[in-house]
Parts: sequence; C-alpha cells; structure tokens
Amino acid sequence: MFDVGLGEIAILAVIGLFVFGPERLPKAAADAGKWVRQLRTMAANAKTELADSAGVDLTETLDTVKSFGDLHPRRLAKDFLDVDDDPATPQAAARPSPTIDPDAT
Repeated sequence: MFDVGLGEIAILAVIGLFVFGPERLPKAAADAGKWVRQLRTMAANAKTELADSAGVDLTETLDTVKSFGDLHPRRLAKDFLDVDDDPATPQAAARPSPTIDPDAT
C-alpha cells in the first residue's frame, strides 16, 4: 500500500529511538499499531455502511472492473495472434490458453 522498504523502516526506527528513547519505543510502536488497526477497521466499516446505504453490491462492481483486464491491448494482441484455424488438432487442445500479466513490463 505505501511501498515502505526495509531501509525506510530502519530510518523510522532510528528516528523513533531518538524521539522516544529505548524504554518508551516499544510502547509507542504498539500504540501506533493499534491506531493503524483501528483506522483500517473504521475504513472497512465505512465502506460497508456506504455500500449498504446505497444499495450497491460491490462484489459485482469489482468483478466488472476486474473483467476489464481482458481488454488490455497486449492480451488482445496475444489472443488474436495465437488463434489456431483448426481447434480440433491435438496441439491446439493440449496448449493452455495464453495468460499475460498486463501489469508486468
């Protein structure tokens, strides 16, 4: 979500060590974890309440958005170029359908 790497975590730990000191740092980290957990819970509850009050089924909406991945130009080109004229041939039946990750470059 935030793309925080090991280096950033180490820098934050050192800053936290200077700000809070070694005796208060574990309690501060635990409190921060509780706050993050509460924020995530509040966000999830708000999302479900908004969906319920609007009468919208989000699973159908998410499935529709995910199906747009089939329309990626690379996938369309790959499907278009790999089509066999005779699907009854053993090679065509044994070959799995092409799968391309549209986000991979």
